[in-house]
Amino acid sequence: MKFTVSSTELLSHLQAISRVINSKNSLQILDNFLLSLQGNTLTMTASDIETTMITSMEVQDVEGSGTVAVANKLILDTLREFSELPLTFHIDDSTLAMVITSANGTYNFIGQSGDMYPLLPQLGDNVQHLNVAVPHLLSGISKTFFCMAEDELRPVMNGIYFDISSELTLVATDAHKLVRFKTSYETASVVEGESMSFILPKKPATMLRNILPKESGNVEIKFDDKNAYFELSNYTMVCRQVEGRYPNYNGVIPKNNPFKIIIDRVTLLNTLKRVSVFSNQASNLIKLDFTQNQVHVSAQDIDFSISAEEFIPCQYEGEPIKIGFKSTFLIEMLGNVDSAEVVLELADPSRAGILLPLQEDDNEKILMLLMPMLLND
Repeated sequence: MKFTVSSTELLSHLQAISRVINSKNSLQILDNFLLSLQGNTLTMTASDIETTMITSMEVQDVEGSGTVAVANKLILDTLREFSELPLTFHIDDSTLAMVITSANGTYNFIGQSGDMYPLLPQLGDNVQHLNVAVPHLLSGISKTFFCMAEDELRPVMNGIYFDISSELTLVATDAHKLVRFKTSYETASVVEGESMSFILPKKPATMLRNILPKESGNVEIKFDDKNAYFELSNYTMVCRQVEGRYPNYNGVIPKNNPFKIIIDRVTLLNTLKRVSVFSNQASNLIKLDFTQNQVHVSAQDIDFSISAEEFIPCQYEGEPIKIGFKSTFLIEMLGNVDSAEVVLELADPSRAGILLPLQEDDNEKILMLLMPMLLND
């Protein structure tokens, strides 16, 4: 078979799906891209068995059809060195010898049989559907991504939980911090009054976070008990879900929080970054002491005899309250909120604190929860 393709366009497609390929694979064939030519459409596939990425593009001067597997590193390293120019691929159907011809030279590869490449998993009879706008899905994944755990004993925590009822809720938690993101969807096969759900693993969530900024329109999601298909305008991703029962996230969110503080997000974020330098390196404990329209931010490391404190304004008129948090977690949360001002809701120093944006989009509702640290004083 034969076809001609733009070097930069081919490189762009292959780079986008190459991130799914592991550095070490259990099957040698998974070190390859699968190229499939049907008509004027070239389809490219990369997989690690658990997650598969598929993309396609139009090519010219087509002769024949078929499939071939080609080493990912070899073709990527070659394409990176070309400026924008047409490349012609000649593939011998019997020997799988591959010749790439440019205006100035030829490059010889040996492909492998495409028949050895793993087949895509098929969805079962109990398929559910969800159609959601690209910006809403991207925002949800981006704002929950940092909260996923890396816990071998509790694999359900190592992903983003999709909870679909009258709205789409994305949740991630590592037992110390939690993010709940709510948004609307276009259509779903969920029955009114009921819900459906699945857990998206970390690697496919990373892939979506990388490719969704290049997409527009809607994402069609189809899933059963084991696998999920994400169909975008230029890409298709198939992944195996995390199996197991997700914790009751609503049950850990405190409902009655009498202390409500409104504070400038950037001011608090920059203060935390400065003061946390002086916190204990093991605990990263930072203390927040709220009084009338003021918060006292402090940290110390007794071992090195260093400390720091700052006073910043806030909107608060209640009783004084002091609470401790892990500074790295709080900095991470504030960095994932877009609002100019945030609301911190507290009940007492031993209960989880709630962080909310003061201003947010009508289609996005975000809640962040952070467990406190014990104060000795």
